Amino acid sequence: MAAGIHRAERGRRRRSRPMSEINVTPFVDVMLVLLIVFMVTAPLLTVGVPVDLPKTHAQALGQDREPLSVTIRKGGRIYVQNTPVGDDDLVPRLTAIAANGYDQRIFVRGDKSVDYGRVMEVMAMISAAGFTHIGLVTDVAKPDPDKK
Repeated sequence: MAAGIHRAERGRRRRSRPMSEINVTPFVDVMLVLLIVFMVTAPLLTVGVPVDLPKTHAQALGQDREPLSVTIRKGGRIYVQNTPVGDDDLVPRLTAIAANGYDQRIFVRGDKSVDYGRVMEVMAMISAAGFTHIGLVTDVAKPDPDKK
């Protein structure tokens, strides 16, 4: 009879043994939801002023913080971020927005149909105000399949 009790205890241990498999279905579900959220929101994070940028083969610069964007559209109209500003309001607006003072990185985006002199006027106004980190933004040129 002692052997029967011992055998019954062993059977109970087998039934109460914890399952060692990990259920990854909830993890996969969460990752797919995050993927969809990021795919939907990524296009909304770009600067909203449409401009036709010139193309270059230069590499993109690494950035550690969000730069300010100054856009010059066709006709020479100036935008700071998404807000249109006049020539006289450009520097005061940049000074008010700049979180890092005069070390704030400012990207100038000029439509390719805008006169180069107009782009240089805007850059000169920003530089004369004391801002030192000014850069021009271009699009990356697609390789020409006919050239080798």
